[in-house]
Amino acid sequence: MGALRLDLIRRYLRPHRRTVLFGMGALVVVNLLSVSIPLLVRRVIDDLQDGFALRDVLAQAALIMALATVMGGVRLLSRLLVFGVGRQVEADLKQQIFDHLLLQEPGWVQSTGSGEVISRATSDVENVRRLLGFAVLSLTNTALAYALTLPAMLSIDPWLSLAAVGLYPLMLVTVRMFGGRMMRQQRRQQEALAGLSDLIQEDLSGISAIKIYGQEATEQQAFAGRNRRYRDAALGLARTRSTLFPLLEGISSISLLLLLALGSGQLASGRLSIGDLVALILFVERLVFPTALLGFTLNTFQTGQVSLERVQELLERRPLVESPTDPLPLRRRGHGALEARGLTVRYPGAQRPALVDVSFRLQPGELVAVVGPVGCGKTTLARALGRMVEVEPGELWIDGNDVTRLSLGDLRRQVALVPQEGYLFTASLADNLRYGDPDADLAAVEQAARQARLEGDIKGFPDGYRTLVGERGITLSGGQRQRTALARALLVDAPLLVLDDALASVDNTTAAEILRTIRGEQGRTILMISHQLSAAAACDRVLVLEDGRLVQEGHHEELLATRGTYRRLWAREQASEQLRAAG
Repeated sequence: MGALRLDLIRRYLRPHRRTVLFGMGALVVVNLLSVSIPLLVRRVIDDLQDGFALRDVLAQAALIMALATVMGGVRLLSRLLVFGVGRQVEADLKQQIFDHLLLQEPGWVQSTGSGEVISRATSDVENVRRLLGFAVLSLTNTALAYALTLPAMLSIDPWLSLAAVGLYPLMLVTVRMFGGRMMRQQRRQQEALAGLSDLIQEDLSGISAIKIYGQEATEQQAFAGRNRRYRDAALGLARTRSTLFPLLEGISSISLLLLLALGSGQLASGRLSIGDLVALILFVERLVFPTALLGFTLNTFQTGQVSLERVQELLERRPLVESPTDPLPLRRRGHGALEARGLTVRYPGAQRPALVDVSFRLQPGELVAVVGPVGCGKTTLARALGRMVEVEPGELWIDGNDVTRLSLGDLRRQVALVPQEGYLFTASLADNLRYGDPDADLAAVEQAARQARLEGDIKGFPDGYRTLVGERGITLSGGQRQRTALARALLVDAPLLVLDDALASVDNTTAAEILRTIRGEQGRTILMISHQLSAAAACDRVLVLEDGRLVQEGHHEELLATRGTYRRLWAREQASEQLRAAG
């Protein structure tokens, strides 16, 4: 075990060191009582050889019962304390990981994969909990059991004691050999169960597509295959357990038989009393469980150390986008002025920048469209405005403030970003609308819904604003989901509104009404990213991106009169509309 791992273990146990010390102290008491009880039994049995005194026997029995009761209570206390530390560390770690994940930029979460992140936050954290609870308790208990029990056994008869525990290393080897296999089988069973759960969740979410394409039989076959894998994994684990535990019982029984065989000879020669033999039998049985458990403990300890490092690696990951240590104070709502000065954005690991030397300026209240071919950097520009991706100092300014000098919270209160696929939570429509401002009253929610032209749809729902939208808003149409996401952004009342193709599923008439309402009632600055040039034609200005560069800028009519990217895209869109009309 490396110094780093010991340091990590100490770091997580340090806040709970008092509880851990109490738990360890309780384990010492338990083991002292476990050693004293067989010795008392030995004395009672040997005393009975000299005569039977009922009062003395009852007194000794009462003492043994009292000690056993105390030992049981203290053992329970030690488990509650040490296991409680493991549970507390688990809860603290989960909270730390969740808080830490919320600080990460979306790109890292998407590239890492939610499955990997969830695995570290669940399975690895659970392994850490076992390491700091079960493994620490078991290792300490085993060490104390041998440290206190072996000297007591050796004081009775050294050679007989060594012969009795001589088979115990075989027990440890057996557990180590089967324990690793059991852990792998347990992991396969959990993965198979997770696969079953994922398929059920996916099919329930996509039940409409299954019905439309008549793929019930295909999904049944897929489920049957995963179900067989889960069954096979579960049966393999059951077979291993069914083999291991009888082996352990057999080794323990052989050890006990060996003790009885050798001990009978000692009794016959008079070198050992009946009480001594009974005490040795009790001591040998007492060491069976800690020895068998030691193999599992070592496997758990090794797995827990690996998981501990994986969790620590996650917690030490610094987000690429962070608030400055000394942010500029913002005490009021801005005006929505926006300026880019040579804005260049490169994603980690990308061969070329997504945006290159982009410069433009938006005046408060302007409606400006951003258009361009697929992959030209439109969405990257939207993300840069809210610092969802990192930007260099001095390249992006809002109301005269360098965005890298503002705290992320202040910046995102100035910029409302509406993506094309606005995520909706499994909650009521009202709660989804007020997600950016949980304290907003119903009047403000209704006003935002009116501005997004969503109020008419809501009146048609049986439960109105209390309607549950379902997982990812599945109960709503594409246009309703987009307008819900837009209304949520409008409720925040940010001076700069960025629409990243956020009205693509809304008809042109409704989209035009929404934009008119937003500009007329609130006077926001609107940057509308769109692949529909017909919508861009109604804007004050149009910015044209191509290959990450700003290649054209101007009004719709000006750009059409100039040969370039915009006119080419316009001609292509008109041709597509004519083909659709002809069809």
